Parts: sequence; C-alpha cells; structure tokens
Amino acid sequence: MDISVIGTGYVGLVTGACFASLGHSVICVDVDSERVDCINRGVPPIYETGLEEMLKEVLERKRLRATTDLEEAVEGSAVSFISVGTPSGLLGDIDLRYIEEVGRDIGRYLPERYHVVVMKSTVVPGTTEYSLIPLIESTSGKRAGRDFGVAMNPEFLREGSAIEDFLRPDRIVIGGIDERSTETVAGLYRDFEAPIMRTDPRTAEMIKYATNSFLATKISFINEIGNICKPLGIDAYEVARGLAMDSRVSPSFLRAGIGFGGSCFPKDVKAIVGKAKEVYYHPMVLNAALELNETQPLRLIKLAEDRVGSLRGRDVVVLGLAFKPGTDDMREAPSIKIINSLLKKGAVVHAADPVATGEARKIFGDRIGYYEDPREAVKKGEILLIVTEWDEFRDEGLYRGKMVFDGRKIEEARAADYYEGVCW
Repeated sequence: MDISVIGTGYVGLVTGACFASLGHSVICVDVDSERVDCINRGVPPIYETGLEEMLKEVLERKRLRATTDLEEAVEGSAVSFISVGTPSGLLGDIDLRYIEEVGRDIGRYLPERYHVVVMKSTVVPGTTEYSLIPLIESTSGKRAGRDFGVAMNPEFLREGSAIEDFLRPDRIVIGGIDERSTETVAGLYRDFEAPIMRTDPRTAEMIKYATNSFLATKISFINEIGNICKPLGIDAYEVARGLAMDSRVSPSFLRAGIGFGGSCFPKDVKAIVGKAKEVYYHPMVLNAALELNETQPLRLIKLAEDRVGSLRGRDVVVLGLAFKPGTDDMREAPSIKIINSLLKKGAVVHAADPVATGEARKIFGDRIGYYEDPREAVKKGEILLIVTEWDEFRDEGLYRGKMVFDGRKIEEARAADYYEGVCW
C-alpha cells in the first residue's frame, strides 16, 4: 500500500521505515529540509538501535523517500499517518498546534479518491474526533466517513527498542470512526502476529495515556518503596524480585532508581492530568507519581553530600546523559536535574555518554566537560554518579579507587572503594 507519514521524529521515522521494510511504499514528510536530506542519504536524524541499517536498506530498494512536499505525499498515498509532536504547554496541558496545522493542510490536499487519515501522535481523548476531523472537513469540503476515513492508531514504542516493538507488538489498537476506516488500517497489520483491538478513537487515545500513566506510576511506586527500604537496610531490588513472583504483578518497570524521563511519560502523565481537570477531577495518584519523580534524581546528590560534604569545587563525573540507554534523547532526562543541581552547588561536572553528548551540548553549552568514552571521563574525578545504565558502564575497572553513587544498580560499580545505591 502507498503510505505517507507526516513527521519524522522517533515515531514517524520508525513507523515509515518499518512499513517500508514490510514492502509498502512510504513517503515521509517533514518541514525541516535538512532533516529530509539526511533521511534521503540514509542518515537518521535521531539515534535509534537498528534504524540506520533499516533506513539504508529501504532506500536502496526504493521503498521509502522523504520530502517537504505534503501535497505530493498525501495525493500519492492511500493512508496518511500523522506523527508530529504534541509538546506540553506552559501548564503541562497538551499543545496541539502542530496537529492543527497538519489537519488543515491534509484537508487542502485530500485526493478525490477515498483516503484514510490516521492519528499516530499521542493526543488526549477527543482530539481526533473534535479537533482533527473538523479541521480536515473545513478545508476539504468533504465529510469524514463518507469521503475519507479517520482512525486513531496509538504507538507503544520504547526508545532504544522501537523497531522491535513496532514489528513484534504486544497488541495493535485501532480506533476508527467507522468499519471501513478501521479495516483499512487493520489491513496494514494483517501479517503481524499480535491481537488487534478495534475500538473508537477516544478509547484508543485513552488506552495510550492509561498505558503510559500506569507504567510511570509503577516506576514511582517502586522508587517510593526503595526510598523506604534504604534507611531500613533493605535492598529494594530483592523486594521487587519477591513482588514480581506474584502472578498478578509483572516484573517490568520495577527497577528502583532515579526516576523516569524521555519524551513520553512525563509529558503524557501531565497531559492526562490536565485533561482530568477539564472534567473537574483531581487525579491524586498521577499527581503523586509526578511529584515523586521530580525529586527522585536529586536523592543521588544528597547521598554524595552526606558522604563527602559540600560539592563546591569538587570534580564530579556523571555517567549517562540520555534518559535511557539505546537513545540520544535527553528530553526530561534525570541527568538534566542532576547536572543543573551540581552546577548550582559549585561542582565541576564531567559527563560521559556514548551517543548523547551532542544533545547535552545544546542544553549545557560549555558549562560541563563531555566524553563519549567513560574511561576518559572517570580520570577527571573520584566522585562518580551513575545516571544511565549503558552497557559501556558495566566495567569494574571504571570504578576502582572511586566513590560511586549509583542511580541504576550497575553491579560492576561495587568494585569501587566506596559504593552506595540510591534505593539499596
């Protein structure tokens, strides 16, 4: 099938490359011409495991190309996926400006033949029906359900394993406005070995938020358990292991540490909290999960201060900048809170990350030192803070002769002269 994907961030580019790898013809659209040129050269503008190899393969087979021409892409496809950003507004609510711009433009370029518009971006319940559809109808003069189809197809991709998650999903959720819309999208997934849930757009939108909110809350829950365990001399990981033996509890997302970050969990939980306020509901559990996550990374610094006293003038090495391994994404990364706090306290900060130093420079400029090789970074100071669990940090030699304060339970770090975990 001919597919257009509008927006080439993590979701859009992975969606486009994966559909192309399955034999579909894909046009990726972005307003950034440099980004488009990079994609057409086989150079992903983001770091994602396996993406560069897949992109080069589908380009060689002429199954994918990128363009800035939205009109060409929509008119030349049967299905258009919207995967533009939905950032947080000033009050934490969702900012729909990019969705609205794309909705208007798609309406202008809708072909005369039947075309399905699929919302892939994460949007609060009601957005597809009450924002996207009216915009398309107003600029196209066509009617949804009669002249064109609409569906919401949320993504459940983890950065660092997004390709695997796309090709081998736990489930596929399709919220169509009618049967024709739903079945057109379902046809794209006909060869996937995963259950397909067919529902309405609002429910599909809420499933995405419920999923991310639950996982974020689960992380904050085990961090709170860890915060209680530590002063009692209990290893929170042993507690989590015993907890996960219960058939009702999955072991996933039960790794106590310094909290969650990234482009999804913080933004999405804030957005659904904002939506709840619109219906006059105060979500106590979700607010508590966010509140704990705000302060959790700073517990790592408190451990260091309790041990060595003031950090002013001390060389501190931060191991890990990205919010998780396998990506260069630093959006809402715990490292940002930690480094900003260290700088305010007068510490001299040296930071190591295999792929995220470029992103970090955009945030911190020349205020810190950057290293891709952790072996070079650890030469700069005796106080080490482990912030991201990269495999490159699983080397006992990095820690000998050092004081280590671990936020991610890297077992090799126990080789340090002094070792302490944030929740164990």
